[in-house]
Amino acid sequence: MRSGRGGTGTAWRWMAVLAAGFATGAACAQTPWKPEKGVEIVVGTSPGGGQDTSARFVQKLMQDKQLVATPTMVVNKPGGGSSVGYAYLNQHAGDGHFIMLLTVPLITNHIMGLSQISYGDLSPLAVLFEDYIVATVAPQSPIGSSKELMARLAKDPASLSIGVPSLTGGGYYAIALAAKAHGIDPKRLKTVVFKSGGDSIAALLGGHIDVMLSTTAAPVAQLRAGKARILAVAAPKRLAGELAEVPTLREQGTNVIFSNWRGIVGPRGLNAAQTAYWEDVLAKLVATDEFRRDVERRNWVANFRRSDAMRRFLKEQHDELRGLLTDLGMVK
Repeated sequence: MRSGRGGTGTAWRWMAVLAAGFATGAACAQTPWKPEKGVEIVVGTSPGGGQDTSARFVQKLMQDKQLVATPTMVVNKPGGGSSVGYAYLNQHAGDGHFIMLLTVPLITNHIMGLSQISYGDLSPLAVLFEDYIVATVAPQSPIGSSKELMARLAKDPASLSIGVPSLTGGGYYAIALAAKAHGIDPKRLKTVVFKSGGDSIAALLGGHIDVMLSTTAAPVAQLRAGKARILAVAAPKRLAGELAEVPTLREQGTNVIFSNWRGIVGPRGLNAAQTAYWEDVLAKLVATDEFRRDVERRNWVANFRRSDAMRRFLKEQHDELRGLLTDLGMVK
């Protein structure tokens, strides 16, 4: 009888120990994470470009609004179409003190064999905003709409010279997807590649190209001055503000949506607590009046997506762009 009572007592003691262990484990799993040292915001381009400007704006808001308690700094790691930046980020696997701002080349450079790191090798945190592609012509152009533009290209794909700021930028992919949507071989388009949006808009206004596909910055500046007409925007619906009267490609018979989105990722291996921390910080950032005003001023759209939604979005982008780049013979 004594041994029986001792056995029962021992069993209860073991159950208590196990229960305490489970409770401790659950508490640890739910413990929130926060930075304990300085945070680096990595940019895969040189200072002064679009990604760098966006990263420095994000960093300033984090500091000014005290969204991150520790110091934050922008670190430029240019080279290899941002692949140098991706490699640097992943040298800090599992470390939430390193995040990176990036855009479409994360997808395309891997597909094209320019980078060994794909979106699946990083930890998605959030998409901040989208800068949709627009089609622009000079004021005197006989092309009155994107419907007319695509009709002319369907008749003769090489009949118009199409300027894009970069071969790996959204403008090039948008016109190629539009061509595919109308059964036109994108490789037959007469595409002229420039070094920047400024160079391509100068060529348009100088009469050296017929149409330009790009993000909104350069065309809107010329639109305000009465020196350009914007035919269409590759957005799911019309933009607000000064572009409210510009119809979408979809409205004019071309089922294409494309943007140079900006997103934030971490190195591979971030845990749930680290991801939740950055999701919360970035959600608060996009809700600030300063962020909203900047987005509106630049004609961007704040399509905020959290980690899981960003992961799905990147897969959709990957699948669509892989199909396009395969057709263009650019997959390696």
